[in-house]
Amino acid sequence: MAALLTLQQVDKRFATGNLALSGINIRVNAGEFLSLIGPSGCGKSTLLRLVAGLTQATGGQLGRDPALDASGGIGYVFQEPTLLPWATVANNVWLPLRLAGLPRAAAADRVAETLSMVGLDSVAAARPPQLSGGMRMRVSIARALVTRPRLLLLDEPFAALDEITRMRLTDDLHHLWRRAQLTVMFVTHNVFEACYLSTR
Repeated sequence: MAALLTLQQVDKRFATGNLALSGINIRVNAGEFLSLIGPSGCGKSTLLRLVAGLTQATGGQLGRDPALDASGGIGYVFQEPTLLPWATVANNVWLPLRLAGLPRAAAADRVAETLSMVGLDSVAAARPPQLSGGMRMRVSIARALVTRPRLLLLDEPFAALDEITRMRLTDDLHHLWRRAQLTVMFVTHNVFEACYLSTR
C-alpha cells in the first residue's frame, strides 16, 4: 500500500523550550483512517499542524506524497468550525476554492455536490448563526472536502457537541470516508470514536 506520509524520528520543540513531540514515527497509507488518541497536551494537535504544514518540525524527517503539496491536497477541520458568520453556508464552503482563484460560477456545482454529501443542500443560503452546532461542524467538514483533498485532518471536531449529534456525525464521517475514498488522520479523546472509525 502506498504511503501518503511518513514521519521518521520527528521532534517538535517550541521556542519556550517545551518539547511537544519526540521521536515520532508514523506511516500513513493511502485510504486508511488513522486515529490519534491520548491525554490533553500529549502533542496530537501539534502533530496535525506539522502534517498540514502550519508549523515546522525541529528534528527528524517528514516525507510527503507530492499530491499533498498541491493546492487542496490536504483538508483541515479544526476543533471549532471557524466559519465566516456573515457569509452563507455555500459561500463558506466556496472559500478555499475562491482563495485558489476559482470563480463562484465555476465552483457552484462542486459546492452544491459537497453540501449534498454532508446533508446541507437545503441550508445553502443560511448563515452560520442560524445553524445548530452540529450543522456548523458539517459546514466546516464540507469546506475541507470541497477541494477534494487526498488527506483529511480532523482535530477533535465533535468535542463540543452533545452525545446524540456526536454519534450521528461519527456515522456520517465514516460514510464520507468510504464514499470519497479519503485518507484520514483523526484526533480524539473518545475511545469509542477511535475504535468505531479507525482502520488503525
